[in-house]
Amino acid sequence: MRMILETDRLRIRQWTKGEAAALTEFLADPEVMHAYEEPFTQEEITEWLRWNIASYETKGYGIWAVELKETGEVIGECGLTDQWVVDRPYFELSYHLKKSAWGKDYMLEATQAIQQYAFDVLRANSVIMIIRDINIKAMNIAISNHMKIMKRIIKERDGISTPHYIFCIEKQNR
Repeated sequence: MRMILETDRLRIRQWTKGEAAALTEFLADPEVMHAYEEPFTQEEITEWLRWNIASYETKGYGIWAVELKETGEVIGECGLTDQWVVDRPYFELSYHLKKSAWGKDYMLEATQAIQQYAFDVLRANSVIMIIRDINIKAMNIAISNHMKIMKRIIKERDGISTPHYIFCIEKQNR
């Protein structure tokens, strides 16, 4: 397990192969995954974990486990993936947080740290968040990270079309 960074209350680290159960706590929760139309199946969770571990190995980044420093409890995940928007590559900042950790600003703390990591360590010129139009909490996190709406898009997943907003921050505007 490789540590990526720490904040005042959190440790952000790579997922390991045996942690599907920790992911299941939030990726299989219909409330947590409301913006996805439905929660992940166990097969999707296993693939998600495999995909993230492969991303660490090939790119040096991905979506990382977020745990409380005080207890070591995994409360969610947060990290960076590659996205193409308007024919240009971006780092997308995304996260999932289990319900018991909602309302404590953990993801604001994690996203701020990872956004900084993207600019300082990965030398990103910009970072985006792609957010479903019904996900007000995520939009508020994007706004708190000084992101502005760049574009509205329609995403397709399993034959379902859903509107999303792309929030963006450029390195020179932070």
